[in-house]
Amino acid sequence: MSQKVDLASAVGWQDDDQPVSWNQRDLLLYAIGIGAKKDDFALINELDKSWAPFPTYPVVLPFKGTSQDVVNFRQLMTGGKRAPGLPKFDPNRGVHGSQSIEILKPLPAVSGPGWKIKKRIVAVSENKSGIILEAESVLVDPQGTPYAKLYSASFNLGAKATGTNFTKRIAGPPQAKPVPKDRKPDWAVRDQTSPEQAVVYRLSGDYNELHINPAIGAAAGFGEVILHGLSTFGFAARAIVSAAGGGDPRSLTLFGVRFTSPVKPGDVLETDIWEVGPVKDVPGHDGETELTFVTKNLATGKVCLGAGIAYVKKAEKSKL
Repeated sequence: MSQKVDLASAVGWQDDDQPVSWNQRDLLLYAIGIGAKKDDFALINELDKSWAPFPTYPVVLPFKGTSQDVVNFRQLMTGGKRAPGLPKFDPNRGVHGSQSIEILKPLPAVSGPGWKIKKRIVAVSENKSGIILEAESVLVDPQGTPYAKLYSASFNLGAKATGTNFTKRIAGPPQAKPVPKDRKPDWAVRDQTSPEQAVVYRLSGDYNELHINPAIGAAAGFGEVILHGLSTFGFAARAIVSAAGGGDPRSLTLFGVRFTSPVKPGDVLETDIWEVGPVKDVPGHDGETELTFVTKNLATGKVCLGAGIAYVKKAEKSKL
């Protein structure tokens, strides 16, 4: 029996907790998946005194779960409970619209058992193009202490409920301030993805065939494989850490973007970063600096990450 479509009833719905785990090797592999270089010792050498888990790592955990093997992506996307009040979505027409992460406590190098992601739907919107779902995911340790809070928006193209504009929201991440029009960026960080970037990044848990099988990429209209949006997300986070955080992974405490255009493995990225003042009226972030940024794909000339926001514990003498 099909359930009644009532978008408002989905907001606030709590999914089952998802067990997750990781080890130090997972953290090192993730760092390479987001482009860490041979001399990024704070990311790649666990024996270096500067090493720390890169703060955006938890974005892979909803894909990885507790697995130390390959994950069946299609089963992951189509399994599980369905929230009340939503129409059936076509998994082939879902697009990752935005992602943010707030680091509440530094991650340990090894999780051990008992860690979970607690997930709920915090917003639903409908417009003429489809339906946007926004989820809040909180990573908690075995005692229930929160370590990270993530917000993710998925855009379900062509989905319809009432056919009219609708929005209901109960929570969400901080929004980026506009890019200053009257001055050049404080930092511009250029970095090249490798032709094998998606091959490496997928090993952190996102085994979507769109990123490994050229035939799937062509069928989806991209011509070939595209890089995981969350790998590009990590490239930009590395740019923020290296420019404004003095290379210290612990400097980044909040990071969020909108995904605006695809990147292909091998493309060159440039992240333009503006300091826009101290973080104000956000609990737990006193004394931190707020940044606005965009990441451009120099191969296409398009912005691939827009509405970028970051909070950093700013390093001394980090300005170029």
